[in-house]
Order: sequence, then structure tokens, then C-alpha cells
Amino acid sequence: MSQYSRQNPSPRYRELVTLYQQVHREGIPEQNLPGEDVYVGKSLIEHLPAIQALVQATGAKSLLDYGAGKGRVYAQRNIALSDGRIIPSVQDYLGVDRIACYDPAVPAHSTFPSERFDGVISTDALEHCPQEDMAWIVEEMFSTARKFVYANVASYPALKRLPNGENAHATQQPAQWWDSLLRSCAARHPSVTYRFKIRENAGKRSLLQKLVGPRPRVTTLSNAPDVGLRKN
Repeated sequence: MSQYSRQNPSPRYRELVTLYQQVHREGIPEQNLPGEDVYVGKSLIEHLPAIQALVQATGAKSLLDYGAGKGRVYAQRNIALSDGRIIPSVQDYLGVDRIACYDPAVPAHSTFPSERFDGVISTDALEHCPQEDMAWIVEEMFSTARKFVYANVASYPALKRLPNGENAHATQQPAQWWDSLLRSCAARHPSVTYRFKIRENAGKRSLLQKLVGPRPRVTTLSNAPDVGLRKN
């Protein structure tokens, strides 16, 4: 286990929280992004069908969004999914009774909840955390979940940079590294189903890919690969 914990996070963790607090307030001037438009939580949308499938398969009624950013997506109405469908809201689409948000860099969501949730979800958030803290962070996600954990991890360089010039993705590890960590956590929480999608750069890119951005290679890691998978 890690030498660090929620009660004793690494100095790097504390530094990153401070930097992200600044980004949420001031934005990223170099990219003309004001603070109110940074990390609003919109990356969740493309993962909603997969999360809904897990909710239905496990009967989950409560969710914690771990690393939710501002979580503004939860207040939106008439949201367009990638397949063109329009959903009334995230909560209505998922069919759960409660969704809570946690993000240490956002004052409104900075207090970690004391209760457990049926599901814990995290989309494009874990890669922003320091590698030396990842063991306790993922363990915390598993211990907070009664039924499932779902996460998407962008394991490649981000387009955004922090105020100190560093790339926003602090942890960029291959799927094999995540697989080892997840198996270790799952062994301590055998009743929790997990599904992690690890997105990595696919290697050599064409000129078009260099212009429009890399197309990541996606590896799905799960201890129950058939649970919550759609058949159509």
C-alpha cells in the first residue's frame, strides 16, 4: 500500500490541488479559457450509456462522481448524446435517486462524503492525480462503492497546461500498470464490480491525426466483463 493517504497525501497532491484551485478561479489565459468554462464536467456525457448499463445491471440508486470538476453537467437539461438522442437530464437518464459530486479543487464539492454510494464514477479525472497517491485514491473509490466503480483514464499528454507550465495529466501509465493496481484493490473488495477504460496514444500518427489530434487506443479493464454490457 501507498505511504500516503487521504489524511496524509503527498506534497505533490497538495501542490496540484492548489494549482487546480487557481485554474478553476482564473482559467487558462494562454488558451483563452475563463475559469467558469474550465473542467465543468462535460466529459461525462460520452460515458453515460456505459454508466447507465452498470446502474441497471447492479440496481444502483446512488452515485458519487469522483473528480467531478464543477459538475455543471448535472444541472443541464436536454443533453445530446453521441448517438443523437436527447435526454432530459443526467439523473433522469441514469435513473438514480441521488448523485453527489466530489472534487478537492472546487469549493462547492471539496468535502469528501462520509457515506457510501452504490456506484462511484470518474471520467477524465484520475490522470490529473499524482502517481504516488493513486493507490489510496483508487482504494478510496472502491471502499466508497457498494456495487460498482466506473472510470475513464486519459493516459496520454493533455492539451491543457497548469499555471506552472506542467502538463495537466500528471499520471500517464499504460493499461498494464492500471490492471495491476485494480486487481489489488478488487481483491480487497470482491463485491464491487469495476470497469476502467484506459485510453493511450496509439503510436505513430498520420498527418491528419497530427492535425486533428491523436486517436487513442482503448483498453477495458474489468473483473466482470459481461456485467452491464449492452447487447445491441
